[in-house]
Parts: sequence; structure tokens; C-alpha cells
Amino acid sequence: MFKEFREFAVRGNVVDMAVGIIIGAAFGSIVKSLVDDIIMPPIGFILGNVDFSNIYLTLKEGAMGGPYSSLAEAKKAGAVTMNFGLFANAVISFLIVAFAVFLLVRTINRLRRRQEEEKGPAMKDCPHCLSTINIKATRCPQCTSELA
Repeated sequence: MFKEFREFAVRGNVVDMAVGIIIGAAFGSIVKSLVDDIIMPPIGFILGNVDFSNIYLTLKEGAMGGPYSSLAEAKKAGAVTMNFGLFANAVISFLIVAFAVFLLVRTINRLRRRQEEEKGPAMKDCPHCLSTINIKATRCPQCTSELA
């Protein structure tokens, strides 16, 4: 069983997947910083110095009564809150990551298509029996006709 696990773990696909997950996690933290530190502050400024991370609704006040000046203060008091601003930041982060993944997949698919076009077709039809055969075949395996 250990031998099988080792073969599975060192197989190229598993290693590639692990590297992808690690890079994806790092990319996620970069996108989170981009949203929180670069994109949202100007939007908040344009909307009148609104800090999106502090947009919340208090559902139940905590030990110290409200109103609270910030989400951190509300959480410290033990208040139950709905954090709309943090959700907006998460949605924007998701959209950026999804768009970046879309661009990556689109580029990979384009490269694959180009590579397949350069290869040419791998199969052809036999002119005598119309069965599909390998492009390199000199004789049809179905009807045994000579191919030019």
C-alpha cells in the first residue's frame, strides 16, 4: 500500500496539482490585498470616505451597548453582525480571481488549438471502404486496399 501511495504522490499530475494549489493560495492573498488596499480605498473615497470593511448591520448588541464605531469594536463587544462590506470585498476578489483564471484557461486552450492545427489530422478516411484509419497507414486494415 505504501508503494502504491508513493507512486501516486510522485506522479507528475499530483505534483503539478500541489504546485498549482500553492501558487493559487499565494495568488489569492495577492488579489485580496489588491482589492482591500488598492481598489476599495478609491471607491470608498469617491463614495464619501466609506470604508467597505466597516459596512455592517448589528443584529444583536454585545455586552457593551452600541452603537459601535467600527466592525472591530462590535466584534470585540460580542455583537452579532452581518458584514456587508466584507462580503463586497470577497465578491470583488472572487471576480478578479475568476477573470484571471478565465484568461489563463483561454490562453492554454488557444495554445492547444494552435498546436493541434500545426500537427495536422491524425486520421484519414480510406477511399475504398470509408473507414477511419491512421494517417500514416499504407494499407487499410478493414478492406486491405493499398493507399497512396
